[in-house]
Amino acid sequence: MSFRQVMAFAALVGAGLTGTHLAQAADTPADFKPGDATAGLAKAATCGACHGVDGNPTMPQYPKLAGQHEDYIARQIELFKSGKRSNPVMMGFIANLSVQDMHDIGAYFASKTSLPGVADSKLVAVGEGYYRGGDGKDGVPACMACHGPDGRGNPGAGYPQLAGQYADYVSAKLKDFRDGKGFSDDDHAKVMLAVAKPLNDNEIAALASYIEGLHSASTKTSTVAK
Repeated sequence: MSFRQVMAFAALVGAGLTGTHLAQAADTPADFKPGDATAGLAKAATCGACHGVDGNPTMPQYPKLAGQHEDYIARQIELFKSGKRSNPVMMGFIANLSVQDMHDIGAYFASKTSLPGVADSKLVAVGEGYYRGGDGKDGVPACMACHGPDGRGNPGAGYPQLAGQYADYVSAKLKDFRDGKGFSDDDHAKVMLAVAKPLNDNEIAALASYIEGLHSASTKTSTVAK
C-alpha cells in the first residue's frame, strides 16, 4: 500500500465510511445509552489490577486508559471478547460484559486524566520527525494526521489518544503491526499495518519514546529526560 493509499484509506476510516462502523451500528442494542462513568466505576474495578484504578498503570507493559475515548475503549473490549484481539487474561475479565457495560467502563476511564510521561532526550528529534512529518520516501504518514498534534486522538473518527502512553506498550504494538499482527477486520488496524511496516526497531523506539513524552501545551510537567 502506497503513502497516498494509506492516507486515502485513513480518510475513509475517519469519515466513518468503512465496514467496521457499519457493523458496530448493526450490533448496537436498541436500548443502548451513552456510557455512564458512575456506573462504570464499579464495572471497571477488576481492570484496576493491571491498568490502575484511575487508568494509570504502574507497569509500562499495560496501556494507560485514563483519558482514552469511551468509544475506543468499548471497541477494543468488543474485539477482545470476539477473539479478534487475542489476550487470554483479558478474556477472563470481559467474557460476560454487555455492550452497555463496555461503554460504561469506557466512560469511566475517559473521565480520568492520563499522567504525562517522559521522553528520552536523545530520541526526541527522530521521534518528533516521524510523528509530525512522517517519511514520504518510505510511505510513512505523519502520526499526527490521525492522532492529532498533541496526541489526543480523534474520538469521532475512532483514532485513540496516544499522548503520554508508555513507550514500552507503544513499541510493542508498533512491532506487532509491523509484523502483520493486526486485528483481523478492524479498519484502523489495517491502516496501521501499512503505516508501521517500513519502520525498523530504532525508529519505533524513538517514536514510542516521543509519544510517551507528548503532552498538550497546558501540561506544565517536564516530559523530556535530560
